[in-house]
Amino acid sequence: MTSEITTLKKGTTLWVTFNRPEARNALTFAMYEELARLCADMPTDGSIRAMVICGAGGKAFAAGTDMTQFRAFETAQDALDYEDEITRVLSAVDQCPVPTVAAVHGACTGGGASIAAACDIRITSAQLKFGFPIARTLGNCLNAGNLARLSELLGAGRVREMIFTARLMGAEEALASGLVSEVLPDEATLMARAEELAQHLAGMAPLTLRATKEAMRRNRAALAVEDSDLITLCYMSNDFKHGLEAFLAKTKPEWSGS
Repeated sequence: MTSEITTLKKGTTLWVTFNRPEARNALTFAMYEELARLCADMPTDGSIRAMVICGAGGKAFAAGTDMTQFRAFETAQDALDYEDEITRVLSAVDQCPVPTVAAVHGACTGGGASIAAACDIRITSAQLKFGFPIARTLGNCLNAGNLARLSELLGAGRVREMIFTARLMGAEEALASGLVSEVLPDEATLMARAEELAQHLAGMAPLTLRATKEAMRRNRAALAVEDSDLITLCYMSNDFKHGLEAFLAKTKPEWSGS
């Protein structure tokens, strides 16, 4: 297990923490892989009844994918493989056999926001900043399955507006939109509530929860579409290469549409 993700079992709850506070918990490929493994290997013998996902450092749940990794992309297949991996990781979270709770404090953007959206329940502190500012930063795109999950939660219109404007959603809007079920005043209160909620979920009928999760996942999977041309369009563009370097240099990109 990578030290960039830590786990702690408290009673029947598994706590999973993104642990790169120096990078606002930006997700490496190894972290994605470890999260998928934890979900796939989750025991169903009752020893774990719920999983809580959170971020270390007091500033972020997870601030997207570690963008330095994109510098290695050279071909369309690199981009397609990356989005396939994102789909696999989010599907693993979807299919985790126990309830998953995202306890979100601070920045929750890009891949971090996708993971939170894939959890069964999201609760947040008042310091939430949620969204996908890719139209302002990198010029890449979300795959169709990811967009379908977000649209299921927030509605297609709100998802389109958020991505088009690159704005971040705060806690009160997240509550009003149904993205989160509760807003807590600070991180300490959030974590205490996450523990209480996980204990409550542990008392529910596990097969009812598992069947509900899987049936809802199958409903969304039935709407799967082909999107490889759209992924290639964005990730292989001059704009993406320029946007990546501009972001890492902390300068404003100049988009060309090519």
